[in-house]
Amino acid sequence: MIYTLIFSLIAIFLIAFSVMSVREKNLTHSVIYLFLFLIILAAEFLFIGASFIAAVEVLVYIGAVVTILAFTVMITGGKEIE
Repeated sequence: MIYTLIFSLIAIFLIAFSVMSVREKNLTHSVIYLFLFLIILAAEFLFIGASFIAAVEVLVYIGAVVTILAFTVMITGGKEIE
């Protein structure tokens, strides 16, 4: 019972951060929400016992993709989308 509750709570956070990442007009905030989404997704994988997938998620997506996106946003200025 408690595992289902924790899994559901993590899933609610996943949905919230994914929606906020897409709906945010400020690009810097959008990258931060994407980062938080990927961290919580890795935690979800750890919770269900898929530690290898969680490690790959952290190394590849957070370590490479989000870093490149963050540098791109910072170089271009990260202005709001109109």
